[in-house]
Amino acid sequence: MLVRAITAPGLRRWCRGQRGAAAACFPLGRALLGVRGAEAAAFLQGLLTNDVTQLVAEGDAPPALYAHALNVQGRCLYDVILYRLHESTAEEPHILLECDSSVLDSIQQHLKLYKIRRKVTISPCPDLSLWAVIPGDTSSLPKCADQALLLTPDPRAEVMGWRLIAKKGANLSEIIPGSQVGDVQDYHRHRYKQGIPEGVKDLPPGVALPLESNLAFMNGISFTKGCYIGQELTARTHHMGVIRKRLLPVTFPGPLPPAGIPEGAEILTQAGKRAGKFRAGGGELGIALLRLAHLHEPLCIPLAGDRVELRATTPEWWPKGAAK
Repeated sequence: MLVRAITAPGLRRWCRGQRGAAAACFPLGRALLGVRGAEAAAFLQGLLTNDVTQLVAEGDAPPALYAHALNVQGRCLYDVILYRLHESTAEEPHILLECDSSVLDSIQQHLKLYKIRRKVTISPCPDLSLWAVIPGDTSSLPKCADQALLLTPDPRAEVMGWRLIAKKGANLSEIIPGSQVGDVQDYHRHRYKQGIPEGVKDLPPGVALPLESNLAFMNGISFTKGCYIGQELTARTHHMGVIRKRLLPVTFPGPLPPAGIPEGAEILTQAGKRAGKFRAGGGELGIALLRLAHLHEPLCIPLAGDRVELRATTPEWWPKGAAK
């Protein structure tokens, strides 16, 4: 399979400012699942929020899509990134599905429940590795076709750089010359700083709502495709145009408790009003579901008779006026 290195125009402009800097590659604890067969796209189309048929369209088909799988109540079950591995419409559709590794068995069961007689095969890909690549010099794209399967801009937001899929044990310095392997915790800190949720801690299954989780901002939903599981509540919320809570990046300016901030901790205003809930984080950075009405107010988390102060911000990559 040939390497396909696709760099969006906006990502090129962003990386131009990083000229001369080494790309940082982060090994991700995410799983890859292969969905292959003549009906692969049609099968996934009824289960995911985005328009999966784009991956098998003629012409300039996108190399990757972001999406959520919802339950019948319209709440998130799995956050996924889909990758197109087939080169043209003449080939059998071959789609890789990236998911949180802790739900790999669960998502396989979910897919097989709806497979019925579809002409698709579903199987894990333990021989492949997944990397996040935070931009360095864009001239250093993969040259080693037998090691790199795909390098593509992260479909969620430009600030998240690239996704790289390679064979297990591939030499990254040959794929991206001058690249350096980074600590995955630095990748998560970067995510939290940008307000990008990923995995079951940030998006608790059966709890998180897609539009409150900024799915539309991250190019993860189509409002013009046909029916899919969980569509009704999502479409109604979108057409009402009122989203009172959103996932936002938060920072803790002061010292943290030795045990850290518990996931799901309640966030209050200084006046004691409920403002939202803390989802997850690393060090002084995190992500929280907050009422937009309290975005610019002093906030705190009550813990063991004390109060831990935090601040919420609006990511720069969001559309203008999105937090109103």
